[in-house]
Amino acid sequence: YFKEDTIAWAWEFTTGVLQVPKEKLWVTVHPTDDDSRKLWEEKIGLPAERVISLEENFWAMGDTGPCGPCSELFYDHGPNVAGGPPGSPDEDGDRYVEFWNLVFPQYDRQPDGELDLLANPGVDTGMGLERITAIMQRVPSNYEIDLFRLLISATGALAEINDARASLANPSVRVISDHIRSSAFLIADGVLPGNETRSYVLRRIIRRALRHGYKLNIREPFFHKLVEPLTREMGEAYPELTEHQGEIVQVLQREEERFAVTLSQGMELLDRTIQELSGAEIPGDVVFQLYDTFGFPTDLTADVARERELTIDMAGFEIAMEAQRNRGRAAAKFSASVGQRIFTDSKVQFSGYERVTGDAIVVGLYADDAQPVESLDSGSTGIVVLDRTPFYAESGGQTGDAGLLAGEDCRFNVTDTQVGGDQHLHLGRVEAGSLAVGTRLQAQVDAERRRKIELNHSATHLMHAALRAELGTHVQQKGSLVAPDRLRFDFSHPEPVTPQQLQRVQAQVNGEIQRNTEVAAEQLSYDEAIARGAMALFGEKYGDQVRVLSMGADYSVELCGGTHVARTGDIGVFRIVSETGIAAGVRRIDAVTGPGALNLIDETEALLEDVEVLVKANRGNLRDKVGTVVADNRRMIKELQQIEQGLAATKGSDLAEQAVLINGINVLCIEVDGEAKSLLQTLDTLKSKLGSAVVVLGHVAEGKVSLIAGVSKDLIERVTAPEIIDLVGPQVGARGGGRPDMARAGGGNDPAALSEALRAVPEWLAARLA
Repeated sequence: YFKEDTIAWAWEFTTGVLQVPKEKLWVTVHPTDDDSRKLWEEKIGLPAERVISLEENFWAMGDTGPCGPCSELFYDHGPNVAGGPPGSPDEDGDRYVEFWNLVFPQYDRQPDGELDLLANPGVDTGMGLERITAIMQRVPSNYEIDLFRLLISATGALAEINDARASLANPSVRVISDHIRSSAFLIADGVLPGNETRSYVLRRIIRRALRHGYKLNIREPFFHKLVEPLTREMGEAYPELTEHQGEIVQVLQREEERFAVTLSQGMELLDRTIQELSGAEIPGDVVFQLYDTFGFPTDLTADVARERELTIDMAGFEIAMEAQRNRGRAAAKFSASVGQRIFTDSKVQFSGYERVTGDAIVVGLYADDAQPVESLDSGSTGIVVLDRTPFYAESGGQTGDAGLLAGEDCRFNVTDTQVGGDQHLHLGRVEAGSLAVGTRLQAQVDAERRRKIELNHSATHLMHAALRAELGTHVQQKGSLVAPDRLRFDFSHPEPVTPQQLQRVQAQVNGEIQRNTEVAAEQLSYDEAIARGAMALFGEKYGDQVRVLSMGADYSVELCGGTHVARTGDIGVFRIVSETGIAAGVRRIDAVTGPGALNLIDETEALLEDVEVLVKANRGNLRDKVGTVVADNRRMIKELQQIEQGLAATKGSDLAEQAVLINGINVLCIEVDGEAKSLLQTLDTLKSKLGSAVVVLGHVAEGKVSLIAGVSKDLIERVTAPEIIDLVGPQVGARGGGRPDMARAGGGNDPAALSEALRAVPEWLAARLA
């Protein structure tokens, strides 16, 4: 099928299934797409003036490749809403809203711009859930639909805006209500606020919401309090929200508290600067001061400026940033790690490739806040800088070493090692005695911990080579973590790696381990290393001389400054734990080696033994037996659903006899038992049985009240289902909404009030329908 069927089906679904009035619909096409225009006008019957040609109606995946015209469906909210049809000068208003896009990739664009016809044209189509919901619920804004109603109300309450209409109309309330959804779902998906990639996207979303809270004069942490109403609204459809609710609250509250002082101080300076401005541009040195002194993000400064119809001097900001870089120091108060706050004139002599112990002299001491001190006394924590060290500092994904610095009368327990310029910074605690500059020490790396790290690091190199061999040379490292207990490797790949591919990668790595080849390292010039085929990682900075690590007769050749095993056989065994996607085009593999891999094998064996007992099978027929159990379970679930539907229909017929007649209308308001998911089936049966009717059903399960209300279509001009839900819901603590003929509510926390709430409906209806 192509344009003819796609356009016909879109029209059939919109006007037939959804019953959107035909006179409310407009469409757009590309000026060259005569086929689509003809179909809309001649087959569908749309007037020519409601089929608008727009040059922008063309989709392309890039400068070359598949592309083609698109046709968009618009809904007219009516003259009471400002705005004009698409393509008109006032098209940015809210009256005409696009809700569906039909894309027709039919060309292959060549480098010279020529459009060749594709051998097989395609169809790509998408509809906006919230926009079609707004259309079906007859509201002009996405924020007025039932999916937003509870969040808008909860946000307004936090801002002490008691009027529902005022809350809905407030832009900051809308932003916060929208951003709590984005933030919560990202955190539930495993993203935490940070300064890189999607972690920084999350942080920006949170901070923008907090700034809008500041605009609403909310001065206490508030954003995390919206997780509860969000979970109440969407937790049933997205159980991940319920499962991770506590974690989401903690992450948001921690981020709020961290940013609170920054926001307050930054906004105070920004407001003062704007008041004193003589022009329409915020100077670059002020933008830099906000960023450097207060940690106020430049994108938030730009947001504030845009809202007040100002601009910011980004060129001046960049000049100030470059001057700071040239001074060779980061902003000490707000730097992200200790390595950016400590700068020494000395350069460490690293001996960790050859040994894990060695003599050293203290050349610098720092307290927790990275300020230099004369000494570190017993019980205090701080940072020790040495003239030479076997401790590897965290770099290239490899975790920093831990261990002990021991002197004649002192002991310093090293918990981590970080890079600081040309030095290695030993972080830890003085266990005995005291340290001063000039103290002589014996440095002792935790050898067993280092050995486990080396197993995982060397296995990472082998896995990288195996992935490129199995999936293709497009595979590039995008990040890694090498810890004592596991390795994590992020790499570029456009789709999930299949179980069969993972199995082959794992087999390749274990094959290289079994070959027990030497792991060799040599210093070469960068150009020599690249000529040898060494892999350089994009984004990494390399000097003129680089360390080249080779494994298995050039099976793996990479530039790497980390520590490694002597031979591949030292790794022992390699096992992949999981493979997941973490961003568009980026996959992640977690794996274990050596003792960790053996533990995983033991755990897997124990699990298989448990399954054998549960399904009464042996290893030889376990797969078949589990398959049979799963198939039986699916069959029984299907049969149970059919039985429940039948019971719901029967129950509906019995309940219909309890309806009362009010002003010639059948009214039934009753509490029902059974499964909550069968409420809709019961409601449909009752409406069909009763004809012109209003039906309200209540259900209690595990202390929570669910409601569903139905109004026959002949009555919706006089009373609607959401109005009934708004009457009954608050009495039992439930919230919700829906269409004029059907609405639902859930999360009610007062089951005892249900009977009384249902009894109030007939009296209310009698007055309403009189």
